[in-house]
Amino acid sequence: MTKIDHVFAGGLGVLQPEGQRTGIFKQRHAGPVRVERQGIVGDQHGDTRVHGGPEKAVHQYAAQNYGRLAHAFADSAAQLVPGSLGENISALGLCECNVHIGDVFQVGSAVLQVSQPRSPCWKINHRFDAEHMSMFVARERITGWYYRVLQPGFVQAGDVIELLERHSERFSIDRFWQVQLAHRPLIDDLLALAAVAGLAPDWQRRLSERARYLLKRVEGGL
Repeated sequence: MTKIDHVFAGGLGVLQPEGQRTGIFKQRHAGPVRVERQGIVGDQHGDTRVHGGPEKAVHQYAAQNYGRLAHAFADSAAQLVPGSLGENISALGLCECNVHIGDVFQVGSAVLQVSQPRSPCWKINHRFDAEHMSMFVARERITGWYYRVLQPGFVQAGDVIELLERHSERFSIDRFWQVQLAHRPLIDDLLALAAVAGLAPDWQRRLSERARYLLKRVEGGL
């Protein structure tokens, strides 16, 4: 049984050396926090064009991934602790290999659905002064995942994370990235992934467009 170890939210900070505002510096909350459709009440995002919103309302990261990061980036190991990648929920047990697109979880009194993986960006590199960390996170497929909120409620450390529904046995977060990152993905894989119930609409569109593009190339003999 998986339980929340820590909950993080809020806390805008500044990334050096350019001084960008970011929500990656989140604060740990000891008591319950309210989760609504847009995310945890009081959470903050530096760039709302790409962070936050109902399809990225809550971010969970597997705590065990930090060991892999610390091994690969020894100079940053002391900083690589739960919460430092800007996640809202940190827990052991659930990971990219056993969490699937569309999974519905009871978390405290809230009900959350896995909508998409996180796409790591350059801010991770700046946060830890490690040039290739975001690339490592992407390549190793240890990105964490986002939830949409199906039922608002309260969550806190110690709450059980209980699987209620699974819409796809095929597409874990890890498998999502295998398909998405493939140089020549199978068209059937792209279409099947795009059709998974619960996948964020933006990814449905992107995967479907890529499948159509590849199909045209096949039909054109390219």
